[in-house]
Amino acid sequence: MAEASKTNPQGVERLGYLGLGLMGTPMSRRLLKAGHQVTVWNRSEGKTAALVEAGARRAATPRDLMESSDIVFMCVTDAAAVEEVIFGPESISTAPGAGKLVVDFSSIHPDAARDLATRLLAANGAGWIDAPVSGGTKGAEEGTLAIMAGGKAGDIERVRPYVLAMARRFTHMGPTGAGQTTKLCNQVIVGCAIAVLAEATRLAVNAGIDANRLPEALAGGFADSIPLQLFVPRMVQGIHSPPLGHIATMLKDLDTVVDVAQSTPVPMASLAGQLFRLAKAARGADADALEIYKLSAGSAEPSSAK
Repeated sequence: MAEASKTNPQGVERLGYLGLGLMGTPMSRRLLKAGHQVTVWNRSEGKTAALVEAGARRAATPRDLMESSDIVFMCVTDAAAVEEVIFGPESISTAPGAGKLVVDFSSIHPDAARDLATRLLAANGAGWIDAPVSGGTKGAEEGTLAIMAGGKAGDIERVRPYVLAMARRFTHMGPTGAGQTTKLCNQVIVGCAIAVLAEATRLAVNAGIDANRLPEALAGGFADSIPLQLFVPRMVQGIHSPPLGHIATMLKDLDTVVDVAQSTPVPMASLAGQLFRLAKAARGADADALEIYKLSAGSAEPSSAK
């Protein structure tokens, strides 16, 4: 908090949130409900309206948001989007940053996180925490996200009370980039789980079993899990709006796993990635990741079960 006092003598941290998509909007709303001062920015201005109505301040540019915040949270699509808001025109790096922190909830390559952190520190003195999230839109709305972080221990503790307004768990995994590497481990598990659950659900449907009852039947056994309980009913009933996550996002993360692994065999993640690549071609990049279940649908099957 000593660093914070240099930029904000009153000791009250001013928060900013940049990127108001599926995750950013509910996460920003939770900060507002917790009573924090929040400034928001989004590339398409329309997404800021509801949050401004709820008490947020609208920033005209990322630079404006940085100038009026002590801690900036952000969640954008990919490394290119992060690069743009950090180093593009009217970006975060063009505002004074000494004593301030940027907390990136986006999922990007660990090498990109380390590079961005180094360059931002050199550009304006701001610190960096890579803090990708897991738990999907449901977790963002309910404040039950798991967030894994890379950065300095003191910086992690400084932002912890604000992060825990948005998440149930906030774990410091090591230096910059460690949060992103942990998220890749998470995505290996989640991506493979989605593919396996789609396969098991299709087996049940094709065998004439009521697949809606799989979560109940397997509850408490070794096959039980949050994905089983949450994903299978949505697959069977064709519930894909709002999406729990986009196909393109999962594919991006699994491709990053393969790139980062190099000498580590990742056959399951590689296979899951290829299945999501097929799903992207068949269903579209912005389709719900659970639509991978539809890849194995028979042509004679009722649409409600696809």
